[in-house]
Amino acid sequence: MALKGRYKLSVEPTSEEHNVEGSNRRRMKWSNLYSYSCSRPVGKLEEATSSLGTEGFSRVVLIGNQDEHLVRYPSNWVSTTKYNLLTFFPKALYEQFRRIANIYFLLSAALSLTPISPFSASSLILPLVFVVGISMAKEAIEDWHRFLQDKEVNNRKVLVHQGDGIFVPVEWKKVRVGDIVKVEKDNFFPADLLLLSSSFEDGICYVETMNLDGETNLKLKRSSEYTMDLDDDEDFDLLEAKIICEDPNPLLYSFIGKLMIVDHKEPLGAEQILLRDSKLKNTEYIYGAVIFSGHDTKVMQNATPPPSKRSAIEKRMDLIIYMLFAVLFLISFLGSVALGVYTQRWTPTWWYLKPDESNFFYNPDTPLIAALFHLITALVLYGYLIPISLYVSIEVVKVAQAMFINQDLEMYYEETDTPARARTSNLNEELGQVDTILTDKTGTLTCNQMEFVKCSIAGISYGENGFKFETTTVLGQEKDVPAQRNFMHTASELINEVKCGTGGVHIKGFNFRDGRLMNNCWVQEENPSVIELFFRILSICHTAIPDEDEASGEISYEAESPDEAAFVVAARELGFEFSKRTQSSLVVKEFDLASGRKVARTYELLDLLEFSSARKRMSVVVKDEENNIFLFCKGADSVIFERLGKNGKEYEEATKAHLSKYADAGFRTLAVAYKKLELSEYESWSSEFLKAKIYMGLDRDTKLDEISELIERDLILVGATAVEDKLQEGVPRCIDKLAQAGIKIWVLTGDKMETAVNIGFACSLLRQGMRQIVITLENENTKTVEASGNKEFINKFLQESTRQQIASARQQIGGEKDKTAVFALIIDGKSLNFALSMDLRDDFKQLIIKCSSVISCRVSPKQKAMITRFVKESTGNITLGIGDGANDVGMIQEADVGIGISGVEGMQATMASDFSIAQFCFLERLLLVHGSWCYKRIAVMICYFFYKNIHFGFTIFYYEVYAAFSGQAAYND
Repeated sequence: MALKGRYKLSVEPTSEEHNVEGSNRRRMKWSNLYSYSCSRPVGKLEEATSSLGTEGFSRVVLIGNQDEHLVRYPSNWVSTTKYNLLTFFPKALYEQFRRIANIYFLLSAALSLTPISPFSASSLILPLVFVVGISMAKEAIEDWHRFLQDKEVNNRKVLVHQGDGIFVPVEWKKVRVGDIVKVEKDNFFPADLLLLSSSFEDGICYVETMNLDGETNLKLKRSSEYTMDLDDDEDFDLLEAKIICEDPNPLLYSFIGKLMIVDHKEPLGAEQILLRDSKLKNTEYIYGAVIFSGHDTKVMQNATPPPSKRSAIEKRMDLIIYMLFAVLFLISFLGSVALGVYTQRWTPTWWYLKPDESNFFYNPDTPLIAALFHLITALVLYGYLIPISLYVSIEVVKVAQAMFINQDLEMYYEETDTPARARTSNLNEELGQVDTILTDKTGTLTCNQMEFVKCSIAGISYGENGFKFETTTVLGQEKDVPAQRNFMHTASELINEVKCGTGGVHIKGFNFRDGRLMNNCWVQEENPSVIELFFRILSICHTAIPDEDEASGEISYEAESPDEAAFVVAARELGFEFSKRTQSSLVVKEFDLASGRKVARTYELLDLLEFSSARKRMSVVVKDEENNIFLFCKGADSVIFERLGKNGKEYEEATKAHLSKYADAGFRTLAVAYKKLELSEYESWSSEFLKAKIYMGLDRDTKLDEISELIERDLILVGATAVEDKLQEGVPRCIDKLAQAGIKIWVLTGDKMETAVNIGFACSLLRQGMRQIVITLENENTKTVEASGNKEFINKFLQESTRQQIASARQQIGGEKDKTAVFALIIDGKSLNFALSMDLRDDFKQLIIKCSSVISCRVSPKQKAMITRFVKESTGNITLGIGDGANDVGMIQEADVGIGISGVEGMQATMASDFSIAQFCFLERLLLVHGSWCYKRIAVMICYFFYKNIHFGFTIFYYEVYAAFSGQAAYND
């Protein structure tokens, strides 16, 4: 099926061609893990891809026949500017005159050209031109910088196929849909590409997506098996193919389409798509076909402006300006009435004004007309009431304040060379008015640098290192003592450690210490076969990528999360080294119980059931060298335990007890299980799973989850893991200072309640003597009711249980006699769902108002955003959301002020934020120093402006009383 160097593409190459190909590169089997079976009936494919060609799936890309596209696709020129030469003045002027004050001064300037104006035209037009001009110049300069950046990107060059197997350098902006491009190592992709082949024989490549999601770990991409052998420039001479796929959309991690070569049809997924602005790493070159160009690319589809946020002071300022407008109209109306009376009654007797020769402005015969003209004059005359320069002055001051934040060395994190950044200057003063902080835990309060510290295998706990949190009282105040490690060893354990050689240099991700397991000493344990299986699962059940250092031969790992990296490193250090990954297999160098030496074993990778926040687990289906098929699974303990079979619960009680202890110590835990599959069972399930994988509808993920549920049952528990995520430096002190400032703090985490509570004590969120209120539905009564299976009855029971717990908590707070008592609320995600419902939200609102700290456990990203909105709407006060990962984006954008931590989980939180800092402890200075100063300075400046302008306005009104309301100006123009 290879497609190397033929005049006409055909399905089956000749035997001679097979020999040529075999000498050039070894063909790899395309596993169901990453592609779809080549032997499936075409009819099933057509049924599965029925969505293609319909609305949302109508894009047709011709590879090698770009000129024959029926639709004119956009060029690859990308512009992120807000304006161009034609639209700058109209759009910029529209932006300026959206402000009612500027509209008023525009009308005043227009009236200054008429005889009824009390001022000369220049005195009104020049200030308006200056103020609007300054704002427009600021917009133009910012947009010019964006234009220069766009120009630099558009003029980059990439190798593009020009025919006859020749690739020539072409500017990015000239790349077209359907072009075949060659991208070399450490270069960016110019558009969204379909990966055709790479320098690796199995068609894989490594990609860095930092510019897309901020993640620094490498992603593995794989080409279609029908094009993976096109490894030379000449092979693309006569390549013609057709792609039918989804229309442009902003979904970075999904793609639906199919590749058609002659009479072959191959489904395409996100693992075969290379996105614009990601970079090729650890791969010499790749060939790709352009699918989306320019503004159709996914990165540009995601380039939407963040939600517009306006500060409370700015909203209040608008209200004051409206009030001043009301005052302006009032005194103008009063002056006009007074002028009408003067004109009718007394003007005829003022001989020195020559009333017989007066014009319509002061004609005693038409006092009403005189009053109307005076009204217009007065509206211009009393314009001093409206501060024309206030907006510009505030913008200048806020920009200066943002510079102070950016250049503050006390918020500079030297370790990662990361300063604080004010990504917008509109919300500086909001920092000084924050009432409630809603924060993520992992990576925000903690370092998100996971270390494997403990494990439970076959009901036995291993790992002697741990930590505990202590508090001491100094001068009547609680003070945090840094967490200390306690290494508790018996004499026999110490002897065993020396015997097994557990000493050595600290290894990143591995802080495990137990002589019973280190250096293959586990073979002497009671259940060596179970321990062997546990380590094997850790070394196989993951998506990590091994990277071998050519000089030293040492292997490091690129993993999707710090947890996963810690597990693979732990397996390696305990004797099960994951050393190689191909499209369809993994190689593990493991200790063999039978021979007593280390052997390299290859496991065929049949299927991968990916981790998601909804599934809370991941599984792999593998076949070993004896053709045994296993499902290995790891995930949240609550999810794993409910999927155990009758014969898989041997170690359940002991493992639960260990997990409880690990959680009490603040560790993050996962359960590990497996299942041996019969060939017939696997084949039956695999056919259904294959249908779900090649299904091209929008509900594909739902179907995959449903099919996955069918095999992830009747599992056998093996054990559990515990990894430590250390607190960031200075977090306890920072939270203590914020609490002293009267700021309420919520921690929103997906961790177990025990883990979150322990971290709460460690970081001073929970303190000795604080009254704890716990609302949870994780109890025996709930489990008994849920076992009934009646959803309507279950929901009613859970809602009533939540109502009773909230009522009891409110009663506890109301009956507290100690007026100085401080309360902390601890609530789980399931209870939170009911607490936020319309029936209970008012009661819940009254409860949270009385609590100074709140910890929400087992919450999803969507719940984080819902809680933030609830707190913001319920209290009416300023909320601040702070997090470091993509799961925190909703919370950050929903809060009045969003702060992103530049951490391990990438830059998505930072890119969605209003301010970014490198460490949580910098929040203290950002709020209590910069926030306080910004708020005070802006408030004083605004008060001064209004004070000054009101004085000017009413001085003129007072002068008018003595000038018969004739519309004369008191000040020189």
